[in-house]
Amino acid sequence: MVPTETGLARANADEYALLGVAHGTRVYVREVLLLCNDVPVVFAHSVLPPAGLRGGWNGITRLGSRSLGEALFSDPRIERQPLAYRRVRNDHPLFRAAARLQTVAVSSLWARRSVFCLNRHPLLVTEVFLPTLDTP
Repeated sequence: MVPTETGLARANADEYALLGVAHGTRVYVREVLLLCNDVPVVFAHSVLPPAGLRGGWNGITRLGSRSLGEALFSDPRIERQPLAYRRVRNDHPLFRAAARLQTVAVSSLWARRSVFCLNRHPLLVTEVFLPTLDTP
């Protein structure tokens, strides 16, 4: 895993409603590239409202290159909402972020997202699957 961006930023327009925060609110964003045999295969984008940083999610800012998934699935207090899948097209900010980090010669990428809740604080995790997953 290679961390790429971390810190306070604006969420993507389609993320605010899922997090229950006002549009334009600055949120904590963590972006990483997940590797398989040193090849980037997934661009992961996590978004946490500021209130969550003071709540149960305060350790997220100290993950560094450690896996968020390990933290999410090892704490029984964390509840996962259903996964949602969709294609992100080249005009979506997540597509552009993935393409900025990895050569992408397609017009859309598959992505999935889910909200995880801890002490009623949501954390949105989106994974964008890179074209390298299709190559043998």
